[in-house]
Amino acid sequence: MAFSELMDRVGSKGPFQFLNTVLLSLPILCLANHYLLQIFTATTPAHHCRPPPNASTGPWVLPKGLNGKAETCLRFIYPPNASLPNDTQGATEPCLDGWAYDLSTAASIVTEWDLVCDSRILKEVAQSVFMAGTLIGGIVLGDLSDRFGRKPILTCSYLLLAASGSGAAFSPNVSIYMVFRFLSGWSISGIVLSTAILNVECLSIQMRAIMSTLMGYFYTCGQFILPGLAYAIPQWRWLQLTVSIPFFAFFLLSWWIPESVRWMILSGRFSKALKILRQMAAINGKKEEGKKLSVEELKLIMQKEISLAKAKYSIADLFQTPNLRRVTCCLSLAWFSTGFGYYSLAMGVEEFGVNLYILQLIFGGVDIPAKFITVLSINYLGRHITQASCLLLAGGSILAIIFVPSDLPTLRTVLAVFGKGCLSGSFSCLFLYTTELYPTVIRQTGMGVSNLWTRAGSMSAPLVKITGELQPFIPSIIFGTITLLGGSAAYFLPETLNRPLPETIEDVETWSWRAKKPKQEPEAEKASQRIPLQSSGPGLDPS
Repeated sequence: MAFSELMDRVGSKGPFQFLNTVLLSLPILCLANHYLLQIFTATTPAHHCRPPPNASTGPWVLPKGLNGKAETCLRFIYPPNASLPNDTQGATEPCLDGWAYDLSTAASIVTEWDLVCDSRILKEVAQSVFMAGTLIGGIVLGDLSDRFGRKPILTCSYLLLAASGSGAAFSPNVSIYMVFRFLSGWSISGIVLSTAILNVECLSIQMRAIMSTLMGYFYTCGQFILPGLAYAIPQWRWLQLTVSIPFFAFFLLSWWIPESVRWMILSGRFSKALKILRQMAAINGKKEEGKKLSVEELKLIMQKEISLAKAKYSIADLFQTPNLRRVTCCLSLAWFSTGFGYYSLAMGVEEFGVNLYILQLIFGGVDIPAKFITVLSINYLGRHITQASCLLLAGGSILAIIFVPSDLPTLRTVLAVFGKGCLSGSFSCLFLYTTELYPTVIRQTGMGVSNLWTRAGSMSAPLVKITGELQPFIPSIIFGTITLLGGSAAYFLPETLNRPLPETIEDVETWSWRAKKPKQEPEAEKASQRIPLQSSGPGLDPS
């Protein structure tokens, strides 16, 4: 609370906060373009084998599969009407001369590098490599931001995303493309982690939830931009370049974003922290209040937080006591299943037989009511029942898709949209729920581990889709079952509605596993209990 009181003295609801939030939110608007880019840059159009060079000029007949449709990966060795012995009449061979594609919609990495038939798994591997970048980047950049500050990591991440995204547009082959996509995912982790902290720390307690939700809606609105860009720019290289170039501008804008005052104080950079606080006070019309602050006063006000920061905690502390082990295991499964299920639907838009651009708009639009309903539910029904319900409903809808025939694309789409909305609500609930379950001394560690699990889930989702080569329904069974398990695990978590935030590990052990009735508390204290001081990316979605 000492830091919050310090921010209130120099103004925590003024023009400075508005400008800071705008500068941080504009790049979030473009992040969805990179997360979901392969929906459009890796589309697989209708295709079939090219006939051999010595084939006659007439139409080349293609062999039929068991479903009665033309084979996409085989061709007849000889024309069916050729005068040949019976044992060679129906002989087939792979597509030795490449494939012919229907390019009436768009050119993609699939058509350019022939990522079909035996090479089709490379399409899913490319998306998993991108997600692996977000996973490893989150581990490395989180530690670097604690050492060197939030702003340097944010600035470098903008530049890296701009450079790697643009580099992917000029990739000569799929291997180089994957390297650049890995670097893009790496840089996105740095942007998400730094943005959340820089935004939250300079806001008042009452404004944090509102501004964090607003920033989440910037990501949602970004999902509306991508289909329009993809429709206007059908060439994948130009589309890749278009969504990457804006980050060069964000790199330049980031020089106007101030460093985290809290990090500066805890790192012993009191003079620089004081300079930023006085600038903040001047912009917010509290210049005289800013002049009253001194380095000695900062040390006195933040004495307790500085001493707490010196204590060393590790991941092992998340499993130190029975209640913490229970919380960590259940939360880990909930985070993994949310990322796992979310990206199974978000990246599977192409499979539902509906116009790709319209469906992506619907998928983005469902997040708006989903997040609003989730906010109402967690405040009135509680975190426990909201989290479990979101995952159970999502898992049920994914499994239900299995029983809907492919000739009913509208019903399949409705189930998919409903499931994605539930998973979007699950993300919104988890960010708040996790910060309320972990005590202050290991809260950031708990949030970091949780984010790793959701990235592991999102990285695994494209690889699981490959099992569809065995049976088309296998991926849906895996996605639905894991999501249901995550919802079941959420039922073993305690309710945190109307509870004060735990400060120590001992506080968690003294909890009753049922919700308490609200007590009469001062408004400022009540607000502080519901809103975390730090977060690894509230409302930014997956990410």
